[in-house]
Amino acid sequence: MTKVLMYSTAVCPFCVRAEQLLTRKGVSDIDKVRVDLDPARREEMMQKTGRRTVPQIYIGETHVGGCDDLYELERQGKLDSLLAA
Repeated sequence: MTKVLMYSTAVCPFCVRAEQLLTRKGVSDIDKVRVDLDPARREEMMQKTGRRTVPQIYIGETHVGGCDDLYELERQGKLDSLLAA
């Protein structure tokens, strides 16, 4: 299964929803980067994604976006193939 990286914060309902979907899809290891604990990592996230909000999710080298983007991939039937790549 492809590596998943998620920029997140401690109190983020969208981060929880995204993690729940990924877990249901069989992802057991999510590399979570807590940007609320490390301002330099938030800056890194903003530079890489052009976005300020969390979560910001990468599946492999692909920037998926946020929680709504992840659920949209699932709705379109594209999430499984991205996770399997």
